[in-house]
Amino acid sequence: MRQTILTTIICSAILIPEIAAAEDSPHTFTGNVGLYSQYIFRGLTQTNEEPALQGGFDYSHSSGLYLGLWGSNISWPKENFTVGPPKTVTGQYSEGGSLEADFYGGFKGSIGQSDFSYDVGLLYYWYPGTTTPGCTIGTDSCPKADTLEAYGALGWKWLSAKYSYSFGDTFGWPGADGTWYLDFSATVPIGETGLTVGLHYGLQRYDGNIPGTNVSYDSFLSYEDWRLSVAYDLSKVSKTFAGTEIGAMYTDTSGAHACGYGSFNQTGSNNAGPCSGPYPKDISDGQFTVWLKKTF
Repeated sequence: MRQTILTTIICSAILIPEIAAAEDSPHTFTGNVGLYSQYIFRGLTQTNEEPALQGGFDYSHSSGLYLGLWGSNISWPKENFTVGPPKTVTGQYSEGGSLEADFYGGFKGSIGQSDFSYDVGLLYYWYPGTTTPGCTIGTDSCPKADTLEAYGALGWKWLSAKYSYSFGDTFGWPGADGTWYLDFSATVPIGETGLTVGLHYGLQRYDGNIPGTNVSYDSFLSYEDWRLSVAYDLSKVSKTFAGTEIGAMYTDTSGAHACGYGSFNQTGSNNAGPCSGPYPKDISDGQFTVWLKKTF
């Protein structure tokens, strides 16, 4: 299923230019495909520091309405483990857990005739697969990692601020309704050189407790992350490479708890007492990532 869905996303992105509407149409279709040395999401590696193939396509209307689909291979749902009665298991997902597919839609536009812009919408993260029985306190099985978020953003030229708010279970944590993420970003073009410098700072805050306990998610899941990136538009070299960019970024986190994001051999404590990391590697560690991306 993972290979089929990801292949469909990438093929659709490639074929979009063939079905795009005329220039005077209110409808616009675009696609993208990229190869990354790893997949980083909110400062956390999603592929155990292994390469990621990503792709998606988007539809937009002149009114500001848009819809999209994006996908990437991942590894964390089948690598992490949760300790709790009646037993300890390895892997939140016993089958699948290798794909993230994002479905989103919203409305965006400019504010009057100014340089200010807005963007509001919904985003659903889908992680297909089968969860492992009996791995979470108070439940019969691990909850799915599927997550629904609402978001709102304001922008001014190359600056933006975005707030995301989750509903229900959040990335596999039951009852984490109200968890939020705040993103401050800047994307600064360097004249006509084709170079773009990106800056980002984010705050991830979890709400709620582990079911049946007084252990707050905030005590071991909340953190901050930052990113510094640079991208180059290869069309500056040749028009043959129109829509193609190469890039590199460095990401890191602050305040990421070992018990929420650390490796198996890392230990710490939260308000339930001693605990250890749930992943083969520390997914919150500083990372350097490079990519090649094509937009159609």
